[in-house]
Amino acid sequence: MKLDIEDRIAITDLINQHGHHADDGNFDAMLDLFTTDVVLDLTGVGLETVIGHERIRALAKEIGDDNPVAHTVSNIVLSPIGPDEVHARAKGIAVMADGRAGSATYEDVVIRTEAGWRISHRRIIARKVPLSGAHHQG
Repeated sequence: MKLDIEDRIAITDLINQHGHHADDGNFDAMLDLFTTDVVLDLTGVGLETVIGHERIRALAKEIGDDNPVAHTVSNIVLSPIGPDEVHARAKGIAVMADGRAGSATYEDVVIRTEAGWRISHRRIIARKVPLSGAHHQG
């Protein structure tokens, strides 16, 4: 299946908006990017898996000042799964208030809803080893 340009733009914008809304503390706008029953797997960055808008909002508030001050997303690659479902893979960089930075990979499932494209599942994986360790293999 081929994804048309309008859908590619809409999904890319959806993923790009997350960092802006998160950094602005605009929880309502940020959560509107996700389905209400979204699964957010944060185990790859040392946190838990949370389900649903209210749990995401609560976790963000619990983390408080340890949240990043800046999120940057790039290298978005979209692969259709079906007519109304897309796998999206992107790179993320987060900058903390003290200047530390970290790199991650976002693995998303994005679905078409009546309200437009929404993220139904997001897995965030910290990137800590160059070349995913391939340089250590024979």
